[in-house]
Amino acid sequence: MRDEAGAEEAPQFVLPLVVRIERAAPPARTDALETAARAVLVLLSDERAAGEGEWAQAVRDWEDSRIRKVVRRARGAEWRRAEALPGITVTGRDAEVRVFPPVPLDGWPKDLARLQVSGTELDDPEPCGEPAAGEPVLWLNPGLEMSAGKAMAQAGHGAQVAWWTLPEAARVAWREAGFPLAVRVAEPAAWEALTRSGLPVVRDAGYTEIAPGSCTVVADHPALQGSWPSPVR
Repeated sequence: MRDEAGAEEAPQFVLPLVVRIERAAPPARTDALETAARAVLVLLSDERAAGEGEWAQAVRDWEDSRIRKVVRRARGAEWRRAEALPGITVTGRDAEVRVFPPVPLDGWPKDLARLQVSGTELDDPEPCGEPAAGEPVLWLNPGLEMSAGKAMAQAGHGAQVAWWTLPEAARVAWREAGFPLAVRVAEPAAWEALTRSGLPVVRDAGYTEIAPGSCTVVADHPALQGSWPSPVR
């Protein structure tokens, strides 16, 4: 990746993610966040995104600029048109998220550009409970209010910085296991310690919803330094 100055000067790319939200059966919020995070990992580990793969140059261009992700919603025919474009659909318990190779900031495919960014307000009908023992966790900042779409993008950032930080053997093991992970809101009392733990921290650029430099996610993977108890709420 470039340094911050280089990232500002480089042509800007964005990673599109589309979440399926049907009126009659929207996914739960946490399910959508976890599915978006896994979708980012699936794309990063796909052979088409590496070496001389067909998406590799787009991924390199994106990683050489600011790591931007935008989540849009689709239903019905919109979703079917999105599925017809090159990408990967990842499913959760009920959530479906399709991730696409990076595109120029002003060069979205027509069938994605027309999709709405707003309207991704999702809820958790039931408490999520604690993550499974040994499961990677993306801890969300308890002091920030984010739409589901914004939080999905931040969870994707958290998964990506964890992926970058892991040694190769841990990456392989995580991929072979199907990228298990949990997304949870940290307890306020634990958040400051998490941000100082040495674990990867996501700081938002401030394009939408929250102030620039805000810490949004701490990525806790068992293979990384530190293993925290469960500061969930």
